[in-house]
Order: sequence, then C-alpha cells, then structure tokens
Amino acid sequence: MRKKFVLISTVTILIVLGLSMFLNPNWYVLLGIVLAISGLGYYDMFQKKHALMRIFPVAGRLRYVMEELRPKIYQYFIESDIDGRPINRIDRNTIYQRAKKDNDTMPFGTQLDVYTEGYEWLCHSISPKDFSTLNHNPRIVVGNKDCKQPYSASIYNISAMSYGSLSANAVEAMNAGAKIGGFAHNTGEGGLTPHHLKHGGDIIWQIGTGYFGCRTEDGNFSSELFKIKVATPQVKMVEIKLSQGAKPGHGGILPASKNTPEIAHIRGIEPHTLVASPPYHKAFDTPRGLVLFIKHLRDLSDGKPIGFKLCIGHKSEFIGICKAMIEEDIYPDFITIDGAEGGTGAAPQEFSNYVGAPLLDGLAFIHNMLTGLNIRRHIKILASGKITTGFHIIRAMALGADACYSARAMMMAVGCIQALLCNTNRCPTGVATQDPKLTIGLVVEDKKTRVANFHKSTVDSVVELLGASGLDTIENITRSHIYRRISFESMLTYREIFPEYEVGSFLEEIPERYKLDFENASPDHWGIAYIGSWSRQRPLGTTPK
Repeated sequence: MRKKFVLISTVTILIVLGLSMFLNPNWYVLLGIVLAISGLGYYDMFQKKHALMRIFPVAGRLRYVMEELRPKIYQYFIESDIDGRPINRIDRNTIYQRAKKDNDTMPFGTQLDVYTEGYEWLCHSISPKDFSTLNHNPRIVVGNKDCKQPYSASIYNISAMSYGSLSANAVEAMNAGAKIGGFAHNTGEGGLTPHHLKHGGDIIWQIGTGYFGCRTEDGNFSSELFKIKVATPQVKMVEIKLSQGAKPGHGGILPASKNTPEIAHIRGIEPHTLVASPPYHKAFDTPRGLVLFIKHLRDLSDGKPIGFKLCIGHKSEFIGICKAMIEEDIYPDFITIDGAEGGTGAAPQEFSNYVGAPLLDGLAFIHNMLTGLNIRRHIKILASGKITTGFHIIRAMALGADACYSARAMMMAVGCIQALLCNTNRCPTGVATQDPKLTIGLVVEDKKTRVANFHKSTVDSVVELLGASGLDTIENITRSHIYRRISFESMLTYREIFPEYEVGSFLEEIPERYKLDFENASPDHWGIAYIGSWSRQRPLGTTPK
C-alpha cells in the first residue's frame, strides 16, 4: 500500500499540476487539496506510533474516524429503546420529559419482555389509595441519639459528583434546583466550593480519602479547616466516603485536563496534574477508628448528622464496623450504600465491571445486619446506584433504604446525553468538562428548573406507586411488594430472594449464611482471616477476635 500510495499521489499531483498550468488556473485549488492529502500520507508513512496508518497512509485514518463515530451511530441509529447502556433510552427519555415538563406517558404498552428472566414488577392493590390524599413530599429525619442538628431529607437527592468532574455551571444548576425543590446536593469528594454554595441549596459535604477542602499540606485530615467549613449553614450533613460502587478500592480520579488552577486551589493541590485520591483513609485504619472518627466529626460539627458511604466487598469488614459501633456505643446517623452499577467520570474498566457488590445485594445485606444486631433504629440508610425512576426508589425502599441518591439522572436533567466522554474533558453538553467553549452551552437559569422539575415528578411517581400498592406511607413498603421472574415459569418476591430477620435476632443466634463472616470480623482489623492485611499482622493458627 505504501508503494501504491506514492505512485498514485505522484501521478495525481502531476495530472492536476498540468491541468492547472495549461487548462485553467482554478485547478490550483484542487492541487492544493491534493498536496495537503499527499503530505498527510507521507507523514503517516514515516510516523512510528500507529502501524495501520504507517501501512495504509491516509486510508488508515478512517479507522479512527469510525471509532469516534461508532458510539453516536449506535446510540441514534441502532440501539432500541430498551438496549442502551448504562441507562436505556426509555429511562433517559423519562428523565428528559420530566425535566422539561413534557408528556412522560407512553403509548401502546410496555416494550419490555415481561416473561424474560430478571423482569421485576410492583404488586398493586385492588383497593388503591387516592393520590390526592397522600403526602406528596415524603421526607425522613436523619439524626440519632447523639445528633444535635437532625436534618429532614427528601427521599430523592443529588448523589456525589465533584466540581472538577462536573463543570461549574452543572454544579450551580443542580444546587439551584435543589434549593427550589427542597432536596439535598452531595458535593462529591472534590470538596465544598463556592459553586455549591452560590444558590443556597442544602449540602451534604462528602469527605473523601484526599480530604479536599479540609486537608493539611501533606494530605492528611485537618480538624481546624473542617471545623471552619462545616459550620456553614448550608452544610446539613457530612458523608465519609470509604468507597464508591463504580470503582471500590481505587480512589478518585481527576484527569489533568480538568484540574484547572481554580480547582487546584479549592482542593489544595497542584494544577494541571492527574489527581488520584488514595484508595484508603489516613485518619483511621480500623473499624473502631472509623467509628471514633465519626464521633470526632460530630463533635467538630456541633452535632450535625455524620455518615459514611461504601460499596460492599468483604461482608466481614462491615460486620467489624457494626461490632465497633456496639462496643463504643457510637453510631453514624446514616449509611450510604453504593452499588457496583454506580457511575463515575473515570475508572479502570476492571474496577467498573468486576469489583464490588451490586446495589440490591449490598442494600439487603446491610439492612439485615443492622436489623439483626438491633442497631437499625440508630441509622438511616441511603441508596445509590442507577436510581433514575420512581420504581427504582420503591424497589430500594423495599430492601431497606430510607431515601435515595441519583447522579447520572441529575446529569441528564441538566442536559447530559450519555455521550460517554466524561473522562476526556470533551463533554458536548458542558456538563462533565472544564472547557469554557463547552460549558457556555449550559445555562444555569434554564437547567435549575429542569432539575427541580425532574425531582418533583420522580417523587410524585413514588407516591403514585405507593398509592397503587394500597399503602399510605413509604415506611409500609416491604420486600413482599416486589416480584422478580427467575425463570419463565417461576417468580419470587424479594422477601423470598432476600430473606429478612427479626429485630435483634443475631444477638441470640447468628444465621448459618453469616457465621463465617462474623468469625472473620473484628472491630480492630480490616480484611478477613489469613488473607491480605490480617495475615501480615497475626501469626498463622490464631483466631480473630
């Protein structure tokens, strides 16, 4: 191909040159184009990074063009309404319609295959409740016996997304929408910024492993800075991030292209550098340390609700935290459960695809554990992980959630089109980029209303589903209300799939399915017996405490 390219380009140049000199000077325009293409081809032949371009000059570039176009072609011309990933077209359209207050009904029946394995549905009642008589703004109070400033939270809130990952305009639109709708906005691990505070929406301040916004010069937690910032009236709760579902055990990632001087100043880091938060916390190194850290933050905040977020990995580690809670008589005000289906702007594919427990499994486990140990009364549970519709909220509540978060749905409410370019700084809608040429397209005054609209419509759908089930309040939703098809001829309720336990029953007898996890759980060590960190700390043959 290289020899053919040289021959064809040379002959073409000579022909067009002759036409330009002897026929019509206008041919010089084509000559210029031919020379440019030929020059590009010769560059391709001598560059050493791309074998395809080196072997097939110019033509080899079409491969990269098609790769760039492939996601767009697939999304707009190939995928069906139920096939899109991570969020299908039906759910995306529902978000857009509710955000814009367009008609969100659908004609001609469901497109879902109701007889396929995995199909789920909500049990309705022959005697449903009148929607107009129900509470259209259900809320929960977060705050246990040690909390001095409990917070009344909406059942649907904005999940953790940092300024840096998102643009300033996206952050402001979300917070302004939260202010209008009376729900909370999680800052993400990037810290508390002026963009989060500008419009007055309630804030859940997330403290990650990088301690951005409350860190010392060497990257450790700063009690002094935390105490100053947590006193901000908008900060209603504080969430310690242990892990997130999209990349548990990896830490956060901020590409260098998104690390502007402003963001670097807010976070206390060097600008224009890749920022990878540590995968672990330096402020504590045991379950007991975490529990004591919760108390420390509660004291520094003058009693604001303190919780932590995690994706379930080793079950024994969470049980170790529970043991530490009971021994110290210190409990978080809330726990956020993030599922492996959770989203992120950047993560290694192995972590996104193969690490961490999905939301339903993690949620059922944690609710069971807190209930069985008789400490559920102290702790509210928040659920996060691809929760975009009223049914998703109802389903999470059936498994034990008190309230829910959403990140990607809120991104779509402000204009995200699922272009899958979050990690490139080239988000075409200005949501997940710091490029001013792109962020200018996201108008806060318009998008804030869409965020509020989407929230209200989604909460309304929860209330309507509640009424359809014959229930008055969200507290009455149970695992028996959700069915799942496990084969063509067999269906089970969530109560059958995820067995429940009586309050305090684990204090009398540990169920067989959890006995090994309890044996491996310690309030003073992470990990499981004889594996990883523990094996390096204890002689073989000893029994974990």
